[in-house]
Amino acid sequence: MEKVKQHFEEEAKEFDAMIRRRIPNYEQMIDALVTALPFNQFQSIRVLDLGCGTGTIARRVKDVYPQAQITCVDIAEKMLQMAQIKLGKSGDDLRYQLANFEDYEFDTTYDVVVSSLALHHLVSDDDKIKFYQKIYNCLTTGGVFYNADLVLGSSSYLQERYMERWQEYMRLQVSVEEIEQKWIPQHYNEDHPASLMSQLAWLRDIGFAEIDVIWKYYNLSVYGGRKPV
Repeated sequence: MEKVKQHFEEEAKEFDAMIRRRIPNYEQMIDALVTALPFNQFQSIRVLDLGCGTGTIARRVKDVYPQAQITCVDIAEKMLQMAQIKLGKSGDDLRYQLANFEDYEFDTTYDVVVSSLALHHLVSDDDKIKFYQKIYNCLTTGGVFYNADLVLGSSSYLQERYMERWQEYMRLQVSVEEIEQKWIPQHYNEDHPASLMSQLAWLRDIGFAEIDVIWKYYNLSVYGGRKPV
């Protein structure tokens, strides 16, 4: 996680442009996540954004749910600074916490927990399962968890195709040299995605209901579920 923190600190100011060069259909992915939240737009829902980055998801949630109370958590201080530019300073409805989400102690309950391109940094399957359990435990009854993230294919063949498509997209935006010398090595050094089907099974075993895949494009997916009432 220290490597992750270092490069996020370095890239915070360019992060929004960079993420769109690396992630195909990024806007669709974010829209899919926010659309899945099953609440009235005027409800004062409590939202936790894990690995909030520059606040893109939190900003989108706030646009749809103006009464939302949002806690933004990120490991990089500069990311939180960028998020405050989008969202505003801390107040009754906004809270920023500098923390490694893996070690984050949930200090209240939430109606919504969301994350984007962050939880795949958890190293092992056991780490992910334990963290999903922590998320489940902090949700109110009827609360939801949705994750927009990198996933592995269910076979080596599919995973190879996923990587090919991902690199094809990046080549439209950045040089082959940058892809081969920076992004692909960084992916293998820092990212630890799990298969989508495995993660859906973990959510079911933990107790989530209404589990669904809201959106998917090769190695990117939005998925999650609801804590039963």
